[in-house]
Amino acid sequence: MTDTHTPAQDENHLIAERRAKLAKLRQTGVAFPNDFTPGNRAHVLHQQFGHEDQATLALAKHPASVAGRMMLKRVMGKASFATLQDSTGRIQIYLDKQSVGDDVYDAFKQWDIGDIIAVDGHVFKTNKGELSIHAQQIRMLAKSLRPLPDKFHGIADQELRYRQRYVDLMVTEQTRKTFESRSKAIGGIRQTMLDAGFIEVETPMLHPIPGGAAAKPFKTHHNALDMEMFLRIAPELYLKRLIVGGFERVFEINRNFRNEGLSPRHNPEFTMMEFYAAYTDYQWLMDFTETIIRNAAVHATGNSLLTYQGRSLDLSKPFARLTIIEAIMQHAPHYSLVQLADETFLRTELKRLRVDVDAPNLARAGVGALQLALFEETAESQLWDPTYIIDYPIEVSPLARASDTRPGITERFELFMTGREIANGFSELNDPEDQAARFHAQVQAKDAGDEEAMYFDSDYIRALEYGMPPTGGCGIGIDRLVMLLTDSPSIRDVILFPHLRKEDADSA
Repeated sequence: MTDTHTPAQDENHLIAERRAKLAKLRQTGVAFPNDFTPGNRAHVLHQQFGHEDQATLALAKHPASVAGRMMLKRVMGKASFATLQDSTGRIQIYLDKQSVGDDVYDAFKQWDIGDIIAVDGHVFKTNKGELSIHAQQIRMLAKSLRPLPDKFHGIADQELRYRQRYVDLMVTEQTRKTFESRSKAIGGIRQTMLDAGFIEVETPMLHPIPGGAAAKPFKTHHNALDMEMFLRIAPELYLKRLIVGGFERVFEINRNFRNEGLSPRHNPEFTMMEFYAAYTDYQWLMDFTETIIRNAAVHATGNSLLTYQGRSLDLSKPFARLTIIEAIMQHAPHYSLVQLADETFLRTELKRLRVDVDAPNLARAGVGALQLALFEETAESQLWDPTYIIDYPIEVSPLARASDTRPGITERFELFMTGREIANGFSELNDPEDQAARFHAQVQAKDAGDEEAMYFDSDYIRALEYGMPPTGGCGIGIDRLVMLLTDSPSIRDVILFPHLRKEDADSA
């Protein structure tokens, strides 16, 4: 007879069985007790006793107290084994009727994979040499009503891993390691900043005027103030207000929000670190940014030599520095300097490359912005090794200081690795009249249809009018950096709860 049950029907049947078990637990007492604190962690027990021989452990009977999720279970007559997983790793549990009693042992046989259990006992080694805990007391702390994925295959559906990250973390060791590495990397970055004399600050998430970047914001409404507000696209203008106020070195690690597309490199909510240092310029920033990134790599991986998607990435050497023109000539040498200085040629070539040169951001663009667009099409994806692209045109750098010696050029850089942007920094524009003029130009671009152009921020201009010291500032994309440090192909792999389309109600 053919089995016609669907996987969903099978899962619903298992959930119904587990709910019935929970109902019995409720009849016998507290189903979800909260009176147990483990005294030990699995990984620490392995470190402490993994080297001891079987006889020594049998004689010493070191006590152990652990709690965690039951991931494996093997019942064998009067004795059984289980594998318990806590936040640090796994350890085997051995229990027998004589030690825990008939009632507890019989109850254990009805427990399910995924249940949260507590164990008191002593450490020993099995005949096969596996460190284990011989349970003297064992009980359930929380019933798992849903079955875990198949232990051999895990979660095959990538979107399901993102949507149900809690399950992914339970069953996929690499996922847990990725987010542990993320935490270590951020810890290393934070320590680097504090060691360099920066103070950590927090600035608003809700802005009356979105600023600090060229991006489309999320809009909301503040009822009490009866005003339109925006989720921040960058903290830059607030951090520079703090420089004006006298904090000479500040940094913030926090979320930005941009109402744009989803891709392996983009999530509408993402983490950035922005930092600003008075009396520095973009040359100092590039040197210091290298230090930050190397330290993050060492904290996360123990090394500054990485492998990303099968290809080596060396963060130990000084990062290369190229102008936009130099990068194009290096990776697309068929262009001549004469062609790259010709606006008509640039527009024709970009159109051939299927770039919409009539879009609001390029329709009125000059040679500098068109060169940047050509760089993005021909060279950006080729920049595997860490490379600073420097000397951006003023028209695409509304907050950067202009060069004193090269008209139309700013003291700005972007850092690229593995073909993607990781950081953006520049000597800050601290001339309030120049900044006001650039804001006005951005407003004109917005009126012409460029949704990513900046607003005019009169309070920021007022702050600059009090005087801001010469300053360098930089933003580093934490998510993209962690992608490199953990060899993750998608930004969703390094964000615990990435944004997804609304889930089908039938699959919830």
